[in-house]
Amino acid sequence: MTTTLITGANKGLGYETARRLLAAGHDVWIGARDVERGRAAAAALGARVVQLDVTEDATVAAAAETLRAEAGRVDVLINNAGISGGRVPVAELTADHVRTVYETNVFGVVRVTQAFLPLLQAAEAPAVIVVTSGLGSFHQVTETEWGRYGSITYSSSKSAATMLAVQYARALPDIRFNAVDPGYTATDFNRRQGTQTVEEGTDAVVRLALLGGAGPTGTLTDRDGTVPW
Repeated sequence: MTTTLITGANKGLGYETARRLLAAGHDVWIGARDVERGRAAAAALGARVVQLDVTEDATVAAAAETLRAEAGRVDVLINNAGISGGRVPVAELTADHVRTVYETNVFGVVRVTQAFLPLLQAAEAPAVIVVTSGLGSFHQVTETEWGRYGSITYSSSKSAATMLAVQYARALPDIRFNAVDPGYTATDFNRRQGTQTVEEGTDAVVRLALLGGAGPTGTLTDRDGTVPW
C-alpha cells in the first residue's frame, strides 16, 4: 500500500486530497499543526494523523520518527501547508512580514523534505509534490490578468517554492519532485471566493500522487497541463 503524508491536511485542499487518495487505496497520514483538528479530520476520513507544524523543527522531526516507526517509508510526500500572509500595503511591509510567510511556504518545504528524505529513499518509487501557485509564475503575473492578484510576500514565496521543486528534482533524480498550482479554488484560504471546487483544485495533485515514481519530475502543472514558468 502506498504511504502518503500530506502537510496542512485537516481542511481545504489538503483534506480533499486526503479523501481522494484514501479512496484510491493510499494509506494517508494527515499532518496537522493543531493535533485535535487533525484527529477530527482523520476520524472523518479514515486517515491517520501526526502532529506536524512545518515551522517547527521539533514537530517535524517527531513526525518523521512516528512514520519511520509506523510505516518504515513514505512513498508520496505532499508539501501542502501554506499561508497567504494577508494584504499588507507596500509602504508598511517589513522583513518580518515576508519572513513569516516564507517560514511556512518556503522554509517549511525544506524543513519537511529534508526530515523525510530517509523515508522517501526507503521507498521503491518515491515522489514529492510541492503545492505552489500560479501567482508565483513569472509568466502568469507579468503576462495575464492574474498578475493583479499577486502580492510581494505570497507571490515571491510561491516562486521560491516552485524553484525548490525544480532544484530538488535536479539534485535527487531518484525521487520525483514536481510543483502543482491548484488554481483559484474556493476554500477558507481565499474566503471561499475561488471559482473552482476543491475537487477541481486537487486534480493535478491527485494525478501526480497516483503516478508516484512513474511520473515526470521537475515540472509545474495545473489541472489543465503545463503552467508557464
